[in-house]
Amino acid sequence: MAGKREENPAGSSNNLRGDVLRVLGVLKLATVEQIQQITAPHLSYRHTDKPTPSKGKQARTASHLGALSDLRKHGLAENGGKIPGGDTLRNLTPMGLKAASYELGRLVGEMGNPARGAGRTGASHPMVVNDAVLALLRPKPDLAQLANEPAHVLAAAQAAVDTPDGLGTIASYATEVALPATGTWSNPGRGGAQADIVITSPEDGVPLLFVEIDNCYESAQVLASNAHDLWISSSGSARRAYLPE
Repeated sequence: MAGKREENPAGSSNNLRGDVLRVLGVLKLATVEQIQQITAPHLSYRHTDKPTPSKGKQARTASHLGALSDLRKHGLAENGGKIPGGDTLRNLTPMGLKAASYELGRLVGEMGNPARGAGRTGASHPMVVNDAVLALLRPKPDLAQLANEPAHVLAAAQAAVDTPDGLGTIASYATEVALPATGTWSNPGRGGAQADIVITSPEDGVPLLFVEIDNCYESAQVLASNAHDLWISSSGSARRAYLPE
């Protein structure tokens, strides 16, 4: 046990570090709270007795912060700036991206590039992409993990469980995916498009879904009039959606 603690001073488990690698391997850049919401949604319903919301968030994310600390020690993760609210952004190093490829079962060439430096200006667009992934995933809390929580906490968690299921798991998602007009998938040429999110979730009846996150300069009325931007192919083999930022 002492040897394990020396190797990982924060005491994180292999499973917890694997969860962090999978999320950052997909999102490339995220806050520790976003990582927690995706991998351990039941924690979002704990520590409601803390004196302030910030203390509650600190308690909910402590285990994931420990995992990130251990990953940093091994040169797999690093801090990547801050969002306007003050939360620190995390991203993988090239070595961490390679480790994430094993966790996700993907070829290293399919992982894209690490998001080093992307958070220096607040990463407003990546954060909206992350919000869209969370909205599509709809992570459900494990009620068994909340058995000792107060009744109002259990009721809130039950309400989340009772909502419609989301699409796939984090391994069903990829972000910043090149759609090359020339070149290859792993080495795209100039002039090709890039999808903010690609989802492959055949178990949910969604073989392929492209999501583009755009800056929302249009009014709600204009967005509603552009409903044709959401379509499903006649064969049912592909879907495409545009979501406002």
